[in-house]
Amino acid sequence: MNAGIPPAPLTLEDSMLSYRHGYHAGNYADVLKHTILLQTLQLMHKKDKPLVYIDTHAGAGGYALSDEFAQKTGEYLEGVAKLWDKTDLPQSLQDYVAAVRHFNEENPDELNFYPGSPAIIDMELGPKDRMVLHELHSTDYVLLDDYFCEDRQVKVLNGDGLQGLIAAVPPLERRALVLVDPSYEMKTDYQDVAETLIKAHKRFATGVFLLWYPVVNRAQTEGMLSRLANSGIKRQLRIEQAIKPDSDEFGMTAAGLWVINPPWQLDEIATELMDYLGKTLGQADGNITVKWEVGE
Repeated sequence: MNAGIPPAPLTLEDSMLSYRHGYHAGNYADVLKHTILLQTLQLMHKKDKPLVYIDTHAGAGGYALSDEFAQKTGEYLEGVAKLWDKTDLPQSLQDYVAAVRHFNEENPDELNFYPGSPAIIDMELGPKDRMVLHELHSTDYVLLDDYFCEDRQVKVLNGDGLQGLIAAVPPLERRALVLVDPSYEMKTDYQDVAETLIKAHKRFATGVFLLWYPVVNRAQTEGMLSRLANSGIKRQLRIEQAIKPDSDEFGMTAAGLWVINPPWQLDEIATELMDYLGKTLGQADGNITVKWEVGE
């Protein structure tokens, strides 16, 4: 485990190669994603059995918020930064902010670095747990591999994470937390993601699958989610925050997590979390959703 030490930060030159998360690190969508991810892992750790964390689009590991490309958008200022000094956070957000502070351990009162999903999981990884991280982008892969190069619990793969997920399940541990978090640069991503999750579930029906999704075009997003809802898979939970009304003209207006097989009490934790985020990071015309789209 890396104790929250950040990898080499991405630079603006790196970020111009393709979609890069550094522009968006720490925004409202990251707050939701990483808080739920952390809570899911903690709930799964209530059983004293090893598990594997599988990340299909792991990214670079961490991001420097002082860098030009993070400052260019300033999205973190409307996300994690708004929670940094709050004293009334629900427990789930206290845990999240503590994880981000740990990543900033050299100056824990300052928000200079933001951890990606693998770094957040790494802080909570059990001694018998392991991680399998997929990253296709060559620059991000090098940074991620360098970050975890001495960690025997972590395997970093340079390849297509959707194909990698099918190959990785069922795991030997028979317990897995899977995060599917693509960039959705290609319209085909929406169909590919749904098909991959359905295949992965057929191979490993007891896995916990977290799908992060943006809402840029509502019909496109709902098409993907409807494929999952109508797949015959039981226990599917939607957790979503909208900060603007749906529109095809103004970029991402909402973001959410679609959770298959959420652990017990995650829906209750999510309800408390989203009530707080709706008031703190939301806008007057935004709304929140915590809904079982498919039950038992």
